[in-house]
Amino acid sequence: MKTIQLYRDKDRKWLYISEKQILNKPLVFVFGNRYLLEEPNIYKDINKIFPDGDIILGSTAGEILGNNVYDETVSVTAIEFEKSSFIIHSKNVKNYDGNFQKLGEDLSSEFPKNSLKHLFIVSEGSTVNGSTLIDGLEKNLSKNILISGGLCGDDARFEKTLASYNSLPKEGEVVAIGFYGEALEITCANYGGWTTFGPERTITKSKDNILYELDDKPALDLYKKYLGDKANELPQAALLYPLNLRLKGSNETLVRTILNIDENNNTMILAGDVPEGSTVQLMMSSVDDIAEGASKAAFYAMKNRTKKPELSLLVSCVGRKLVMDQRTEDEIEEVIEVIGKQSVTAGFYSYGELSPFAGQNDCKLHNQTMTLTLISE
Repeated sequence: MKTIQLYRDKDRKWLYISEKQILNKPLVFVFGNRYLLEEPNIYKDINKIFPDGDIILGSTAGEILGNNVYDETVSVTAIEFEKSSFIIHSKNVKNYDGNFQKLGEDLSSEFPKNSLKHLFIVSEGSTVNGSTLIDGLEKNLSKNILISGGLCGDDARFEKTLASYNSLPKEGEVVAIGFYGEALEITCANYGGWTTFGPERTITKSKDNILYELDDKPALDLYKKYLGDKANELPQAALLYPLNLRLKGSNETLVRTILNIDENNNTMILAGDVPEGSTVQLMMSSVDDIAEGASKAAFYAMKNRTKKPELSLLVSCVGRKLVMDQRTEDEIEEVIEVIGKQSVTAGFYSYGELSPFAGQNDCKLHNQTMTLTLISE
């Protein structure tokens, strides 16, 4: 495996953090600030550097490159696989009228199943219901093919997100990369580091990812009551106080971030499904807890590996970044300490993370976690 990493800030000068070399038909991950990705020449500039590359673009709430976290940049990680291969397909939500499960089904059906090892997703993050997207993706895959990735971000603005494959970035795009080859070893894991507080309340009215009522009371009113003065800062303030979701009839819990609020209907729109009969509880965290959570995610991802990773794709939640503030890089350093400095590290801060729980095969939508996908040949 050969790699090149570089980035560009608002001054439009490309800076390499690795040695320049010629790559043959590389996979090129481009993670960047939404405003910079909207510049008309950005795709052309990257295509000029990697004329035979397969280029994936995704907007972020912060870029991870090496052991650093950047804001308002465009980061590039290009990979030439020497013993394996990849195939890329994409779909757009505008062609599916809100049927995210059908989009997922159609997308995963396009991948040949022979020698498919893993599916990595870079998805639009503004409107997609990540839970139903995963359901659709998994319908055409065998249990041993794992899915990981993330929902694109837009800092803490929640205005729109962008993604694309070999084209100018656009709204509504969902991109999937299928990795192939017997030489590949790919593992993934996630962990949060958040603590619950306050009463546990039952979801009495919801539809998909829209939360209407808790304990037969308007959910948004209750949430604002707990936030106090911070309610004036919604929806951004919700990133600091996500919901711990306990599914009905199960001990399994998931974290759900509030992506937006609807004042007219007194509802909250979350990144994934919130089924009726499930319970939710507020969560909070600290800098140290989040850093420790990142370390645990790395430990779980490394636990059953036979080889050290050569490439590590990190997807962490924008809410974690807001809590960490000036110490955001602490969680990246914790990850690198576990996975080793031999690995090339890249990724982004997201509106949602996709990964199975450690030791499981079924992919889940997570919020407020550090998610790792570790790759070696």
